[in-house]
Amino acid sequence: MAGLGRIGDDPATVRHSFWAAAICLPIFLALRLLAWRLEGAPAAGPVAGLLAEGLGFVIAWAGFALLSHRLAEVFGRQAEWPGFLAAWNWTNVVQYGALLAVSAPAAFGLRGPLFGGLSLAVLGYALWLEWFVARGALRLTPGQAAMLVGFDLLLSLFVNGLVGVLLE
Repeated sequence: MAGLGRIGDDPATVRHSFWAAAICLPIFLALRLLAWRLEGAPAAGPVAGLLAEGLGFVIAWAGFALLSHRLAEVFGRQAEWPGFLAAWNWTNVVQYGALLAVSAPAAFGLRGPLFGGLSLAVLGYALWLEWFVARGALRLTPGQAAMLVGFDLLLSLFVNGLVGVLLE
């Protein structure tokens, strides 16, 4: 957790940390294209699909920033929130990279128990990493950090549902 203290919490650092979203967007779109390789392109077409998915990405990213700000207030951790947000933004680069690394082989036919287990492990790692950052940067209890991660998952499911409706 000492490394979290090295991430600044000043407005410029937080603002610059949103470059992580710009780094993650192409990875996110690549993940969607890989999923479409397995599931087929959306009925609305690939261009509409990429636009809708990109919009969903932006809504989910900004939505979690706003939601986490409110939860930090509820937990009495408003002062720690800027540092958390900066750390959370950069943590997403690691998470998206790991997800791409395990998704690409499956999209090209390399499947089986090994890849399924590896995908599950990467998903677990991503959830743990977000929990770790929430716990350390916001100084939350384990349950509070789990609640924050749970709200992020719920927000993602909601946005994915909206994107799915747009693509029908």
